[in-house]
Amino acid sequence: MHRLLTMKRLSVLFLSIFAVLVGVTFVYQAVVVAPGERCEDGGKWWDKDRRICAQPVSIAEITKRPIGMTRAEASNLKNRELIEIEDQLDAQKKARDMDADRQRVALAEATAGR
Repeated sequence: MHRLLTMKRLSVLFLSIFAVLVGVTFVYQAVVVAPGERCEDGGKWWDKDRRICAQPVSIAEITKRPIGMTRAEASNLKNRELIEIEDQLDAQKKARDMDADRQRVALAEATAGR
């Protein structure tokens, strides 16, 4: 009687399957796990879904506020800047209105003196 699965064939089959599984494990480690670990070791963020290594951005960089300044302090500083701009615009408007009044008076005097 001739058997299909002899001890020699079983051992070759087992070693072949074992070698393939070890190879798959090494490939998985190199392709899936290692890039994430390298990214995180570099101080960046690893997105597993899209496989993207991203540089974290400080909220202070986005809002252009100095590092260490709280939100309330930054808001107060911006409000003071806005008040200064409004005061400058009011001063410019008053100067423009005074110049217009001066020109009206000069025009009225020039037309009345004819």
